[in-house]
Amino acid sequence: MGVNKYRPHIFVLPEDDANRQIANGFLLDPALNERAIQILPAVGGWKRVVDKFRLVHAHEMKRYPERRIVLIIDFDDRLERLRHVRAEIPEQLTDRVFVLGVLSEPERLKTSLNKDFEDIGKSLSQDCSENTRTVWDHSLLKQNEIELERMILSVKPFLFS
Repeated sequence: MGVNKYRPHIFVLPEDDANRQIANGFLLDPALNERAIQILPAVGGWKRVVDKFRLVHAHEMKRYPERRIVLIIDFDDRLERLRHVRAEIPEQLTDRVFVLGVLSEPERLKTSLNKDFEDIGKSLSQDCSENTRTVWDHSLLKQNEIELERMILSVKPFLFS
């Protein structure tokens, strides 16, 4: 069952399969309203995430004001990538678009945490629902802090019970 596009919801657009698995793990949190979130297919690269957002999702978001979207990218140790991606977001959508990702790549986070991707996603979701930062404070995720705060304010009221 998909989301109701006329009610508050969030799409997740992952760069690759590792990020998709993390997003799927996010869905495992029992406090999550799974009818308000949809994980989209991985698109194969951070530039493709930007292109898919610009060419498809930005137009749809203008039609559906209750939609939010998370663009999950690998930063590949390039923090300037966030500025580049944010520059591609139309001004009227900036409050509803969030860019998150691992500072390097998900595989390094997996090794560092000694968890599989889905367990990482579940832990990240629990941090959000419980107002903790156990995993989000990891050195490979710390750069997400500002985006994460913006996203939590926007989506927590409808995403978690």
